[in-house]
Amino acid sequence: MKRTGFILAIVLGCQVMAFSQKFAFVDTDYILKNIPAYEAAQDQLNQLSKTWQQEIEGVYQEVATLYKEFQAESVFLSGEMRTKKEEAIIEKEKQAKLLQQKYFGAEGEMSKRQQALIQPLQDQITAVLREIAREESLAAIFDKSTGVLYLDPKSDKSDQVLERLGHKKQ
Repeated sequence: MKRTGFILAIVLGCQVMAFSQKFAFVDTDYILKNIPAYEAAQDQLNQLSKTWQQEIEGVYQEVATLYKEFQAESVFLSGEMRTKKEEAIIEKEKQAKLLQQKYFGAEGEMSKRQQALIQPLQDQITAVLREIAREESLAAIFDKSTGVLYLDPKSDKSDQVLERLGHKKQ
């Protein structure tokens, strides 16, 4: 009986603690879209992406051209020449894949540029969120852009974060 009472006291204590916690939410997508530096960074990344994609497509176009030429000439080529042409096509295709990995791979240029351009903005937002959480004694701040089912709009601190960053909603 004592054990049941002890467990019940723990459960009730945890429920009381959970109800006394204060929570808030923000929408980081909304915050970032209202910061001009973020929009400029996105534009720069999009332009780089287009440039690099065109470069990669150019190399793949060369592969396609070499392959068409190979198909047209293959009946006239000796075994040794055919092998050399096939190797040249394979090598060009490897170059295209390496270029694609260099620009868009996990450790590629796009990832590095995103890190350099976007991370400082995210760090500023995180610092402001910490300040707000300390000032308002918030137990947690959730990001609604990651998929929360219900949020009380009175708890949205997005405009407050923008204001403290020196920006206003658009």
